[in-house]
Amino acid sequence: MDTMKQKYHHHHVQRKQGGIITMPFIFANEICEKLAVVGFGTNMISYLTSQLHLPMTKAANTLTNFGGTAAMTPLLGAFIADAFAGRFWTITIASIIYQIGMISLTLSAVLPNFRPPPCKHDQICEEADSGQLAILYVSLLLTALGSGGIRPCVVSFGADQFDENDPEQKTTTWKFFNWYYFCMGASILVATTVIVYVQDNVGWGWGLGIPTAAMFLSIIAFIFGFPLYRKVDPAGSPFTRLLQVCMAAYRKRNVPMVSDHKMLYQNEDLDAAISVGGELVHTKSMKFLDKAAIVTEDDNLKAPNPWKLSTVHRVEELKSLIRMGPIWAAGILLITASAQQNTFSLQQAKSMDRHLTKHFQIPAASMSVFTQTSMLSTIVFYDRLFVPLMRKFTGLERGISFLTRMGIGFVISLLATFAAGFIEIRRKHAASAYGLIDHPQTTIPISVFWLMPQYCLHGIAEAFMSIGHLEFFYDQAPESMRSTATALFWLSISAGSYTSTLLVTLVHKFTAGKNGSNWLPDDNLNKGKLEYFYWLITLLQLVNLIYYLLCAKFYTLKPIQVHQAVDESENKDEIELTDHV
Repeated sequence: MDTMKQKYHHHHVQRKQGGIITMPFIFANEICEKLAVVGFGTNMISYLTSQLHLPMTKAANTLTNFGGTAAMTPLLGAFIADAFAGRFWTITIASIIYQIGMISLTLSAVLPNFRPPPCKHDQICEEADSGQLAILYVSLLLTALGSGGIRPCVVSFGADQFDENDPEQKTTTWKFFNWYYFCMGASILVATTVIVYVQDNVGWGWGLGIPTAAMFLSIIAFIFGFPLYRKVDPAGSPFTRLLQVCMAAYRKRNVPMVSDHKMLYQNEDLDAAISVGGELVHTKSMKFLDKAAIVTEDDNLKAPNPWKLSTVHRVEELKSLIRMGPIWAAGILLITASAQQNTFSLQQAKSMDRHLTKHFQIPAASMSVFTQTSMLSTIVFYDRLFVPLMRKFTGLERGISFLTRMGIGFVISLLATFAAGFIEIRRKHAASAYGLIDHPQTTIPISVFWLMPQYCLHGIAEAFMSIGHLEFFYDQAPESMRSTATALFWLSISAGSYTSTLLVTLVHKFTAGKNGSNWLPDDNLNKGKLEYFYWLITLLQLVNLIYYLLCAKFYTLKPIQVHQAVDESENKDEIELTDHV
């Protein structure tokens, strides 16, 4: 009992740090970091095709592969943060690595020897050689490694600043995800307008130099807030604990199951560092894993071998992650659908009339401004109007559950790709009417604002699905694996990017006709069948939506015993059993 009180007292002391006061530093880091990442990534397809002269499909796949790799590295970053370094130092070191990658890429854009010679429209352009591509890939790899440490930790580190068990801060944690996404969206908005305009009209040296400077400012802003942060100590490798549960369950596979789950091994002192917010409660699913917590004559209960005996809390950690798997997988296709905005939707925009005035036209890459604007508007609407309204009907503090929020996002994303197919037909009809089918470099006299619906719908879908996904991972993951859980969010983005690459490659290969026709041609989108590709993604999303609804229906929410803070005069702990919704 004394040990438990000491744990609560120590945790209470830690909570003096953190809170709202830390948000300016964390959000300043996020705004500058996203300005750098997006300002450098949004228009990269133009850099690869116009400066390095890569073919369209090769450029598109290079970007989606890089995006996929950058979204896989968060697993490594999360492991380092949760097991050894903690989130603060992981973010700091990763930011410096990212900074080096951006400096390298900026120098390659400034120095002529690092890219092929320029060419005019009527010339055959010389593609970048292996040495020039190597510099590009090393730069991209460094940024991928850097983002691997930043992405899984910033969200969790920000949410860590609020105490979930404090009634005054209980609602602030989930509101944080909206604020985080809003700040991220606002910086993306600046990147897709100002930075992209500089890249297209001033030069790539300045266009990449400004994001590089922004990244430097983000590091300074983040480090400046060091004394104020509430820093959660790493509790050892979560992957090791999961492996120990698997090994213990395998070793005891032939041991008879106990009749009462209360006979399974529990040890509050052993789990103190990984259950500050409360112990996970035994669930009836996946009973084969419960064998890891069965006590036999060979087990030393005072100093158990974790490879032979696990606590119920540790078994439930593994169960929680396994249960999250199907919901995680459902998010992949939404990323595949939205990935087309930076590839084929951008190529559509390039072919259309982008003039706002006689002398000013919108850069094609800036079309994603509509995605960001609609996302930001949806977040404000959701937080200020939708949640208070739904709260009256559902009684839930957050209005609707994160599972419902994600489901709404899936439906809207499906509508986005469905509409995109019809808009592409409209674009090609205009090209045909003006005799421009065989002139891919000539601007078709149809307003680029026809693409607004698909961009806006993707933004609305992201406000529902992506923030809901983040809430889901942070809420349902074991508390000692919060960075790992956020890494799963980025891993779904990785899988979505690779799925996009696979889909584009397969469609390009199997729709190739003998006369040179193709759904996704390299050199002339006007002769393609991009609308069929959009509708293929729509069909896949429909199947995915049905799959998600089944997963959500049968999903078991994480049950946890929340230990309330104890008063010194009280003789026992007050324990409340709650399901996080």
